[in-house]
Amino acid sequence: MEYRLLGRTGVRVSPLCIGAMNFGNPTPEAEAARIIDRALDAGVNLLDTANSYNGGESEAVIGRALRASGRRAEVVLATKAHFPIGPGPNDRGNSRLHLMRACEESLRRLQTDYIDLYQIHRPDPATPVEETLAALSDLVRQGKVRYVGCSTHPAWRVMEAIMVSKLRGHVRYCSEQPPYNLLDRRIENELVPLCMAYGLAILPWSPLAQGVLAGRYDDASAVPADSRAALRGGIYAERVTAAGIAVGRRFVALANEHGIPPARLALLWVKDQPGITAPIFGPRTLEQLEHALPILELSLSDELRQACDALVPPGSAVVNFHNTSGWMHGRV
Repeated sequence: MEYRLLGRTGVRVSPLCIGAMNFGNPTPEAEAARIIDRALDAGVNLLDTANSYNGGESEAVIGRALRASGRRAEVVLATKAHFPIGPGPNDRGNSRLHLMRACEESLRRLQTDYIDLYQIHRPDPATPVEETLAALSDLVRQGKVRYVGCSTHPAWRVMEAIMVSKLRGHVRYCSEQPPYNLLDRRIENELVPLCMAYGLAILPWSPLAQGVLAGRYDDASAVPADSRAALRGGIYAERVTAAGIAVGRRFVALANEHGIPPARLALLWVKDQPGITAPIFGPRTLEQLEHALPILELSLSDELRQACDALVPPGSAVVNFHNTSGWMHGRV
């Protein structure tokens, strides 16, 4: 396996990141611990969560698992803050007040003295980026955070943060975590070139298009009872569309034609796109993790790359995976 640099940090991470949104619900704690151990055994060293996942339980499950195994030092541990974690008006957002509190609570749940990568989960129009970056700088100086990044930010906000960091001497984002898969390729237009030019790692979420590219759905109006679209509804259900399922069927046929499981090909496609550091894969079971691990040793062929481009052209989209961004407007 070839490890990749996490932006300009010098830190080397696996080209696959384990996402922990399922840990604690629906993935039982014991299964989550097995997933973490197996991933580490396979050389996967990047683990991503957020303080808002399952009311903080995702972080708590990770903390207990790493404490029990004694493998904290093997992990590049990433978490995020922004979304509401309580009823109060300051239990959310990107203010100094909220981030300082949120970081302390994440450290407690994760049972660690430091967070390797602390990410701003979404932009906060109400908070100047100077305040956010100043708070993050203090957390780094205090030794509670090693590096900082952002998630689902438009290119102009990432560029703004880079320039403010340079002008004010604040810590600099080393990564961005956007939605990216074959059904929504819009980050290729501005965000990917920006990150490549300024040395930011790209850690895409939803590389399987919420299972659409794995052939999970046959009908947008009758989703499987155990699917995320059914269990969580709302924004997740919105991402399962007739147009996406139609492309998904053609993608599954393409994968089968080349003898590659569709879910594996979807992950491989994201992993080997220009500028990508590591797709975030969120297994619900150990079996799903085992199914994904072979991509660590695979490379996407030019033939398959061109065939995928024919399904959804570069820079375009057939499904909106930015529907939680708060800033992407218009219909796909």
